[in-house]
Amino acid sequence: MAIMTAALLFLRRQGPKSLASLSTAAGHAALDSGGGEEKKKRWVELPPFAPLDANAAARAISRGDGGEGTFSNATAIRWVRQCCPHLPTSLVQKLFRQRKVKKNSVTADTSATDTSAEQQRLRRVSAKDELVPGDILFLPVNPQESSVAEKIKKFDNRNEIDFLRSLEIYKDKDIIVINKPPGMAVQGGVGIKNSIDVLAQMFVENSSEAPRLVHRLDRDCSGVLVLGRTQLSTSIMHAIFREKTADALSDGTQQVLQRKYVALVLGIPRHPKGLLSAPLAKLVLQDGKSERLTVRAGPNTTCVQDALTEYRVIESSPQGYTWLELFPRTGRKHQLRVHCAEVLGAPIVGDYKYGRQAHQNWKPLPMPRTIDEEMLKKRKLPFGLSVGGGSIAEEQPQLHLHCKQMILPDISAAVQQLHSPDAERDFSDLEKLSFVAPLPLHMRLSWEILKSVRK
Repeated sequence: MAIMTAALLFLRRQGPKSLASLSTAAGHAALDSGGGEEKKKRWVELPPFAPLDANAAARAISRGDGGEGTFSNATAIRWVRQCCPHLPTSLVQKLFRQRKVKKNSVTADTSATDTSAEQQRLRRVSAKDELVPGDILFLPVNPQESSVAEKIKKFDNRNEIDFLRSLEIYKDKDIIVINKPPGMAVQGGVGIKNSIDVLAQMFVENSSEAPRLVHRLDRDCSGVLVLGRTQLSTSIMHAIFREKTADALSDGTQQVLQRKYVALVLGIPRHPKGLLSAPLAKLVLQDGKSERLTVRAGPNTTCVQDALTEYRVIESSPQGYTWLELFPRTGRKHQLRVHCAEVLGAPIVGDYKYGRQAHQNWKPLPMPRTIDEEMLKKRKLPFGLSVGGGSIAEEQPQLHLHCKQMILPDISAAVQQLHSPDAERDFSDLEKLSFVAPLPLHMRLSWEILKSVRK
């Protein structure tokens, strides 16, 4: 309690500070031990240390309580990495090794205007030194180090930047929500040139931080994708996704995070709705290098994880197609695709990994004349993407899986409460934000095709 009080008193005196605020050596002369040239250096002043525990904060938000235990200690290097995620880890470690990180402790009984007292507390800090609320760290500004602003210069294609920003569904100071197009990878890998985690720098506007991934969607899946704009909001969101899975496997009472997918599957489920409870395991294939997930545990399977999925039939067609709503209670890799293919016996259209056998005798449906010709025009998009193809009228349809809706607590309001000098916090009244992403063109075309067949 004394630690929290000291932090709150300090924050009241100092007011909010920007992550990227720069201070000249004239204001912090004690930071320099060299001559006049050294004293002209500029220093990055980090925000006062506020020992927030993202995992505890996420649990408090999930429970809707006051966030007891959301404060914890942290080392100097951990705080630098949290405040400056754009700096390479190797560089941060080097700064500490070279003793170039300094600390200015300001306690509750010290006036912020007492410069002499402030200077007396300036000292070098080691990586493992623990901080107390109110500690301020200073880093030397190195013009040779690339910032987000410098990195983004390589993205000089205006069409690419405009395209990415056109995907935005929602944005505030802590998160960005986009409608990920099918065919774009979320993370880089072998043979992947452009991915969301790399291109996220294009979303930066007057910020020192590039958005970070919070969760993932398969490359050919589309829909709602959330990115964190700060290290704290990203950590909280990561923890909320973990909490959702842990809660679903216990009593399943908390619904702080909800996701709804739409899928078109091959086959008709026996029941109009239900809960699929089937553990997933990694199956190493015969080449020993590749793997896939399965619900059948055997001698060659590893890492078995429980997985839960709710489903509801939207509509079935005489041709054997079914539109489903899928509600994943847990967040396992390829969970929806495996559950549909191996539990429901109805693989998702365009899923050649888990529904290859069902696609061997694939026969495209005829394109009705009532379809708007504008929808049929195949258009090239930036980053090698395209629209207008991949429906069930094609020889090789795209994956028909789309994250249509996600409901989240207002993370920005939660972060504001966590930073508030008011010790009383109440996460029970956080507003729920609902994000909806329209279906991609190939799924809209498939809907129209099946609708015309029913007439």
